[in-house]
Amino acid sequence: MHILTIGVNYRNTPVALREKLAIQPSKLEQALTELRETKSIFEDVILSTCNRTELYVVCDQMHTGRYYSKKFFSDWFQMDSEILASYLMVKEDDEAVRHLFRVACGLDSMVLGETQILGQLKASFLTAQQSGTTGTFFNELFQEALNLGKRAQEETQINDHPVSISYAAVKRIRDQFGPLDHQSVLMVGAGSMSKLALQHLTGSGIGTVTVVNRTKEKAARLAENFGGRADDFQNLAACIQQNDVIFAATSAPDYLITKDMFSLSRLRKDQKQIVVDIGVPRNVDPAVAQIDGISLFDIDDLSQIIDHNMEARRRAARKAEQMILLQQTKFNDWLHTLGVVPVIAALRAKALSIHSETMKRIEHKLPGLTEKERAVISKQSKSMINQLLRDPINNIKELACCEHGKHAIDHFAEIFNIADRVAHTEEPVRESELSVNEKSDQTLMKSPVHIG
Repeated sequence: MHILTIGVNYRNTPVALREKLAIQPSKLEQALTELRETKSIFEDVILSTCNRTELYVVCDQMHTGRYYSKKFFSDWFQMDSEILASYLMVKEDDEAVRHLFRVACGLDSMVLGETQILGQLKASFLTAQQSGTTGTFFNELFQEALNLGKRAQEETQINDHPVSISYAAVKRIRDQFGPLDHQSVLMVGAGSMSKLALQHLTGSGIGTVTVVNRTKEKAARLAENFGGRADDFQNLAACIQQNDVIFAATSAPDYLITKDMFSLSRLRKDQKQIVVDIGVPRNVDPAVAQIDGISLFDIDDLSQIIDHNMEARRRAARKAEQMILLQQTKFNDWLHTLGVVPVIAALRAKALSIHSETMKRIEHKLPGLTEKERAVISKQSKSMINQLLRDPINNIKELACCEHGKHAIDHFAEIFNIADRVAHTEEPVRESELSVNEKSDQTLMKSPVHIG
C-alpha cells in the first residue's frame, strides 16, 4: 500500500483557479465517496479550504493511484487535465506523510504557524470517517497528525506571536491600556481590514464600538456585526473626541484625521488616547503624535512588531520541524509493524488450537477431574504458553521495523510453521477499518500474545 497526496494550494496555484477547485462542504461527502470508489483507491480524505484543495489517498499501486486521483480532479471540476497538470502538487509516501504533518502544524500555511488549519483538518478527517472512506492507515495517520499539530502549538507557542497588522495593532493597544472592557473604539473605515481589526478588538473584550465611513450604510452593516453603532462621516471630529481608541483603515488619498480634531481638554484629564493608522496612504496626520497623551502608531511601527514576531515564529517552526521528523519515524515504525499483525494472529490461533487439543487429552486421561481442577490446569497451561511466546513476539515486532523486516517476519512464520495460517488470517485493508478512538496498540497488538 502507498500514501499519496495530490492537490493545489496557494504556493502553486493562483487564487482565481483555487476558487474553481474548491469543494463545497455540502458536496464533500459525495466527493469522498466517489474518490473512494475509484479504481486503486482504498482510503481517502479531502482537505478543501480557501488556500488549498488536497486529496490524501491510500492506493495499492503508486502509478495507478496518481492516474486516478488526477482523473478525479479533472472529472469532478470538469477541467482539462493538461491545464491542471502544471498546477497539481504530488507527494508520495514519506513526502506525503511529512506534508500532512506540516499542514497540521501550520508550517505549510500562508501565515506561518496559523492554527485555523488544524480545526479544518480535523473536520475533514471526521467527515471522511463518517463517510466510511478511512481505514487502518488513515485512522492512524490522521490521528497522529492532529495530536502532533496540537502538541506543536502547545510546546512551541508558535501562535503566541501575532503576525497580522490588525492583530499586532490590537496587541499594542492592550499593552497601552491593559484590559479593554471599559475602553471605547472608533473604527474609521468599513472594509476588510476594519472588519478583521474589530474581530480582534471584540475578541479582546473592547467596551463600545462606533463605525464611521463615507457610506453610512456600509458602516451600519459592519457596526451591526459587532454590536456597535454607525455615525455620519461629518461627525468624525466629535466621534474622535468621544472614544479612547481611534482605528483608521481606509484607502483615502489624503489625511482624514488631523491634529485639530482632538480635544485637549479631554486629554488634560489624564484620559489617554491611542490612534492606530493602518491606511496606505496614511489616514492620520503624523502631527497628531505631537499631542501629549496621544500615542500614534502607523503601519511601519506595527511592521516592526510583525518582523520581530515572525522571527520568533520561525524559531518555533524549527522546533516543530524536529517534532515532525520524530513523528514521521514513529509512523514508519508503525507501518512496518502492520506486517506482524497477521503473524501474531496466526500464532495465537495455533496456540489456542494446541491448548484446546491438550485439554481434551488431559480430560480423556483424567476423567475424574473436578471443574475447579480442570480450570486450574487450563489456566496454568495457558500461562506457560504465554510466557514461552512473550520474548519471540516482542523480538519480531522490533525486527519488523528494521531494514529487512519483511524477511524476518517470513522467517518467523516458517520457524513456527504458521505460513498457511497467516495467509488465511490476512484481511484486506477495506475490511479491517478501525474507529478513530481505537488505540494504536490495539491495532499493532503491542502487548504479548495472550491465549486466555
